[in-house]
Amino acid sequence: MGCAGFTCSKHSLCALNILYVMVSLLMIGIAAWGKWFGLVSSFQVVGGIIGVGVFLFFVALAGLIGAMKHHQVLLFFYMIILFMVFIVQFSVSSACLAINRAQQDELLEVGWNNSQSTQRDVEKSLNCCGFKHFYANVTCDAACFPNNSCSPCADKIQEHAGEVLRFVGGIGLFFSFTEILGVWLTYRYRNQKDPRANPSAFL
Repeated sequence: MGCAGFTCSKHSLCALNILYVMVSLLMIGIAAWGKWFGLVSSFQVVGGIIGVGVFLFFVALAGLIGAMKHHQVLLFFYMIILFMVFIVQFSVSSACLAINRAQQDELLEVGWNNSQSTQRDVEKSLNCCGFKHFYANVTCDAACFPNNSCSPCADKIQEHAGEVLRFVGGIGLFFSFTEILGVWLTYRYRNQKDPRANPSAFL
């Protein structure tokens, strides 16, 4: 029947949701691995990533079941949720790509001041102390601290922040387009008749 047919739409939607399931499990696994091995000590960061992974897993599971059973209600709610996720993800990805240096500095400082555990993680991984100024009388977990040879973390973070934002923005844009593809596939698939369930509909 070609790619415009019922079977092709069903298989395409199933494949897309299997990809989302794999991505969600990867997110959950990486977050748990980072927490287990002490790479990330911030519970909020780990919890946030795992929460997003679990949400994506259940959305993908609903889409997969809806596609396999041609379940109209499940497909409708899956389409609505996926479209809302697309709007949020596209907006955030565009902001990541458009943000300038001054806005980066402001956001990084806010994030730095809001989480002590994140500060410790950054100081240990980048071997720096403080955000914009190094104070020898303040406790720091960096290896350079005993020698009082540490530099502030802001400059080191900025070296990586631009690359990370571009990477995250690019990945986010890629997946946002797969989500709008999923919305279109779901809309088309919902309006197609299953020839096996109702062969007379095509006569």
